Amino acid sequence: MAAFPHSPNQTFRRLRDRNSPAEFAAMVRRAAKEIGETVSCDARYIGRVESGEIRCPNYAYERVFLHMFPGRTLADLGFSPREAVRGRSAQRSAPFTLKESDVLRRAFMAGGSATVAAATLGFTLLGDTRQLPSRAGESEAAAVEEAVRQIRLLDDRHGADALYRKAAEPLRTAYALLDAGASRQSTEDRLHAGAGELAISVGWLAHDSGRFDDARSHYAEALATARVAGDAGLEAHAFSNMAFLARDCGRPRESVRAAQAGRRAARSLGSPRLLSLLALREAGGWAGLADRKACEEALTRAHTEFSRGTAAADPEWMSFFGEAELESLESRCWATLGEHARAARHARRAADLQDPHFARNVALYTAELADDLARAGAPDEAAWAGGRVLDLLTEVQSTRVRSMLSGTARALVPHQRSPRVDAFLTRHAAV
Repeated sequence: MAAFPHSPNQTFRRLRDRNSPAEFAAMVRRAAKEIGETVSCDARYIGRVESGEIRCPNYAYERVFLHMFPGRTLADLGFSPREAVRGRSAQRSAPFTLKESDVLRRAFMAGGSATVAAATLGFTLLGDTRQLPSRAGESEAAAVEEAVRQIRLLDDRHGADALYRKAAEPLRTAYALLDAGASRQSTEDRLHAGAGELAISVGWLAHDSGRFDDARSHYAEALATARVAGDAGLEAHAFSNMAFLARDCGRPRESVRAAQAGRRAARSLGSPRLLSLLALREAGGWAGLADRKACEEALTRAHTEFSRGTAAADPEWMSFFGEAELESLESRCWATLGEHARAARHARRAADLQDPHFARNVALYTAELADDLARAGAPDEAAWAGGRVLDLLTEVQSTRVRSMLSGTARALVPHQRSPRVDAFLTRHAAV
């Protein structure tokens, strides 16, 4: 079937002004939160709007955009009338972003087990390999890409523990689609990229929920997919996560080598922020090897690349990587080297800078701060930060955060005569 032609939305592009697509996507998510909406906006979505692929946003995005630009209509923002894009073509260009996104929003508001139900609904179109087409088309490729976005959105808000098992189903379907083949090469390229990113996302859910062997398998699958497809961006992403996992598994030399391999893959992509993240992954490995000089050199490279700013070539999955994440990863380096007071300064800055949309990361950075303070000889401050993490764990489900907080609690036991420490330890034990 021939692709439907579309014209770029120059009006919307002008509204973005000098912000990068990733920065503007973050602005959209913040605006959504202001009015109680939940949208999984990222750089690729902004690109699809600006290219004209999305001729009219769904109702959730419409409310957010009109909130961001009061007094304007959708036509003022460069969109087509909704009735002009109804029908088969509109449905194919934006799979399960209308009814399901509204269900997701209501389920988030309900909380608890509704989160798992929402995840199941969000993955419906990729959940049954018995209903696959004989050849994958654009709608199937778009469904894989949307599954990645939904996983990232749910993980940012709620952590990995409740999502991992559910996310494995769409991953199996994505690779079944690859085996079935696609109707055209461009679709097959999208399927390879989408399946690889989905493998990394599911691997991350395994990683964050303490299933390290599963995570390693998923990351390796993503790396193999990247090399089959000749996709340097996907390869760099896989190596970045493999470096992170190796660090958490106590294999620092492997972490260094994976980060360096990722840097080689990313060298030609034109994304300083990606090179910055890979330098931070390498620094973490060097810290694990107690090589302070190499660690500091890698941190310097990370800051230099980060200072170059965002770029159009920044991958959409890097929407989480801002100054807060940079501070957090540097904090982990100093903590590994035993400089906990210095680590606490960076962890505090990370927690202060983090966009509340990334609830899991707010909990993580605050847990890092609590642990650093406990080991730096500031037990009362550590107990306060630990109490804040316990508050956040009512919303976030992350084995990694809970494990870190348990370590902090053990470090604070010698200080339990302090009323604040005793209160934290009592509350932690009850949880």
